[in-house]
Amino acid sequence: MSQFNPHDVGVANGNIFGFPVTEEQADIVIIPISWDVTASYGKGTSRGPGQILEASTQLDFYHPKLSKAYETKVFQTSINENVLKLNDQFLLETKKYIDYLEKGGELDKSEPFQDTVKAVNQAQLELKNALKTRVSDLLKKGKIPAVLGGEHSAPLGLLEALGDQYASFGVLQIDAHADLRVAYEGFEQSHASIFYNALKIKSIEKLVQVGIRDVSALEVEYINKSQGRIKTFFDWNLKKGQFEGETWAQQVKEIVSELPQRVYISYDIDALEPSLCPNTGTPVPGGFKLEEVSFLIETLVDSGREIIGFDLCEVSNGDSDWDANVGARALWSLVVATEITRRI
Repeated sequence: MSQFNPHDVGVANGNIFGFPVTEEQADIVIIPISWDVTASYGKGTSRGPGQILEASTQLDFYHPKLSKAYETKVFQTSINENVLKLNDQFLLETKKYIDYLEKGGELDKSEPFQDTVKAVNQAQLELKNALKTRVSDLLKKGKIPAVLGGEHSAPLGLLEALGDQYASFGVLQIDAHADLRVAYEGFEQSHASIFYNALKIKSIEKLVQVGIRDVSALEVEYINKSQGRIKTFFDWNLKKGQFEGETWAQQVKEIVSELPQRVYISYDIDALEPSLCPNTGTPVPGGFKLEEVSFLIETLVDSGREIIGFDLCEVSNGDSDWDANVGARALWSLVVATEITRRI
């Protein structure tokens, strides 16, 4: 690994943050998944990984919790152009299909759209299996895996690989949505179904959701019937507690206490206030400031828990570079937190 000068101008060398690290040298490997076919509102998150990569060299790399944080050996693999091309082909079809549903159409009454859904489901199954194989190989080499989406369906293969690697772990989901829907709009791996699917992994002993504020009645029922396997900190309850005098530090302590020793972090950027991510796939009023989520992640680290992997999803720039700027900083907080637990 060549020397990196954190005081010099950022160099776009093809790797995240401009760090001079190869995959072989890396301790943390980020896999971009350029996919947003099932996004049911705004499109564009398939471009998020490339946009974050471009913005990442503009950061400064001092971190108060990690000495010489810029020496972290993190590598982002190349964007798969074939996946991006397939994504764009499907987008044309799924947009028509979603428009059809929004006008009162029914899937079982349209053979062409049934074919579209079937093709998307098959493509996502293949993507998931390919990711699982790739992550399994990284785990055998002792590397910590991560996914950069794309829509939130992206990391399922990563979670399945971790499920094979570890007997037990928990998931910290930072999100505006519960993502517990069953095959939403017919898509078996919908962005709205990621944690319904993930909870099929027996090794996931606990799902702790934070910031949820856009949720269906069926999802709440599913949470209530989970016998404690899902613990949801709804945004409205967190805000109510703060209005009545609770501090965020007190709430974070309770959140972290719900998690087991090994933790996977799933960070949907729409957990943040919409002013910080206006072009995300499904923005929702309310949410967190960036530093509030960073404090949550840092408190998790301070508790002595181990981060075994992470994802960051749903970043999209739209017509500006603001979302990617915020996304790159969110990614940096995840990388630093993971590196701290790795060094312990």
